[in-house]
Amino acid sequence: VQLQASGGGLVQAGGPLRLSCATSGRTLSSYTMGWFRQAPGKEREFVAVITWSGSLTSLVDSVKGRFTISRDNFDNTVYLQMNSLNLDDTAVYYCNADQYGVNYWGKGTQVTVSS
Repeated sequence: VQLQASGGGLVQAGGPLRLSCATSGRTLSSYTMGWFRQAPGKEREFVAVITWSGSLTSLVDSVKGRFTISRDNFDNTVYLQMNSLNLDDTAVYYCNADQYGVNYWGKGTQVTVSS
C-alpha cells in the first residue's frame, strides 16, 4: 500500500488546514486509517484514527474539538480537518494504514503554524 499525504503548509495560529491521504494501486476500504505527527525533537505521536467503515473515530485529547478525521472509501482518501491550529500542532503529519496489525506509512506532509 502506497500512501501519499498532502495538504500541509504554513498557516497562522487559529487557522484551518485539511490534510488528505490517498493511495494508488489498492483500495483503502478494508484498512483502519490513522494520522500521526512528529514535531522537531519529539517522537511520533498518535493524532487520530478511523475504522474501515468510518463508524468509529478516536482522537488524541489535545486535538479533540478541533480536528476531525473522515474517509471516503470510494475515492480511497482519508482526511484530517484541522481547525483552530496552534503552535503545538506544528509537525510533520503522516498517514497510516493498518490491516490485521500490518502497518503502512506514507511520506509525511509538513504543517507549520505561525503566531
